[in-house]
Amino acid sequence: MVPAELANALAEAGQRMDLHCWVPGSAGNLSARIDDGRIAITRSGVHKGRLKAGDIMAVDYAGQALSQGMKPSAETLLHCQLYRLFPQVGAVLHGHSVAATVLSMQGAITFSDYEILKAFGFATHEMDVALPVYANDQDISRLAAYIEPLLLGGPPIGYVIAGHGVYAWGTSVEHAYWRLEALEFLLQCELERRRIK
Repeated sequence: MVPAELANALAEAGQRMDLHCWVPGSAGNLSARIDDGRIAITRSGVHKGRLKAGDIMAVDYAGQALSQGMKPSAETLLHCQLYRLFPQVGAVLHGHSVAATVLSMQGAITFSDYEILKAFGFATHEMDVALPVYANDQDISRLAAYIEPLLLGGPPIGYVIAGHGVYAWGTSVEHAYWRLEALEFLLQCELERRRIK
């Protein structure tokens, strides 16, 4: 039910994220749009560094499993929300890096004058760009309902759930990966700047 190309791309992305220590334990979840009614997503409880194509399952846009005998990630609705709201989103990657987790517990995150901001399509780096930080909630339906109106003004460069981790997306798995990589670089830079002040 999940196209092999998508399953393989997500498994590879998970392995690459693991090499950077962005998905410790079974943390994180990865997904890609299959079509206008289905997404491919990592099943619950699998270490992302050991992902195989068989660990990728299909769900509908309501987060209901379409793959027999498999349970999707607990945060599936946050992925579904992005696909439903933004037709240009083709993949969503979520990790739990140290930088994202620590910085999100300290409040607002703003990136100023970093050259790599151009990775998000900006014409210049001479600007301030906010990375939204949303309070964590174990009730994912409630969390999704809280986040949704905040996204309706247009998709941010990504977002962070406080004490939890970062969400990044792109038009494809590879595009989402390099946007995640850019976000993680920015978060690490901010963490270092605060450390040396």
